Amino acid sequence: MVNTAERLRDGMARGVLSFPLTSFHQDGSLDLPSYRDYLAQQLAAEPGAVFPACGTGEFTSLDEDEYRQVITTAVELAAGRVPVVAGIGYGYAQALRFARIAEEAGADAALVLPHYLVKAPQDGLVEQLRRIAGGTRLPLIAYQRDQVAFTADSVRRIAEIPTVIGLKDGHSDLDRLQRLTLAAPAGFLFFNGAATAEIQARAYAAVGVPAYSSAVHAFAPEIAKAFFQAFSEGDTERIDELLRDFYVPLVELRDRVPGYAVSLVKAAARLRGLPVGPVRAPLTDPGPADHAELEKLLDLGLTLVGAAR
Repeated sequence: MVNTAERLRDGMARGVLSFPLTSFHQDGSLDLPSYRDYLAQQLAAEPGAVFPACGTGEFTSLDEDEYRQVITTAVELAAGRVPVVAGIGYGYAQALRFARIAEEAGADAALVLPHYLVKAPQDGLVEQLRRIAGGTRLPLIAYQRDQVAFTADSVRRIAEIPTVIGLKDGHSDLDRLQRLTLAAPAGFLFFNGAATAEIQARAYAAVGVPAYSSAVHAFAPEIAKAFFQAFSEGDTERIDELLRDFYVPLVELRDRVPGYAVSLVKAAARLRGLPVGPVRAPLTDPGPADHAELEKLLDLGLTLVGAAR
């Protein structure tokens, strides 16, 4: 577990965290050969770690057999070069079922996605992680977003669970996040999990959370890597250019329709000829007007970093 945490820390310092898409046929069935091809391209771009079957990978639409194939393939292709962190979730019993599949497949850790439907008190949030940790040897990263939001005291408590190694934040409440980072013990991992994390990368870094996941890496690793380099070097002019001309317009397009945080990413990947297929219901693929706007934006972003479609 210590090795996994150290490998993740090292990877987070070297590159963005990749949250790959899951490939489907037009009829919605899992397209494993295409997924292998797509994931090989993601890994070739040298992310800091790979997180298969998470939100961008449409975890909530996968059955257990599909999930097993997706995680097993990721572990095989990564071949130990980068950590593989599998998404798990729902209630603790179901999360444990997925965790055990991921453990059997050889995943290095698991990201605990928010539980389904109900709101819960802080004691319940802590207890859920404790129960999941009690049923798997995998190191766990908690994920706070939507109805899950930890207090500083809860972060102290989950950090005492031996296999809980970090927290992904999707709320972007920097006041709360600063309190959490100050409450956590040394070595506890934090990373920026906003929907388009680059927009808030500088703000997160200011409260001690420079690492981030990148949805853009799922379809344009060239853009994601260019931003990461500028961010790492403190190149304010380059950061502002990429934010102004690419990332901000992308977020404005993303915010038009619920679910575009995934379906726009898949549409952009298809525009680049990547074999990812459509999204599964209840998500919907972008309509013609939004698709055309996305295509222009993608071309602009690639031009900014000197890459070809």
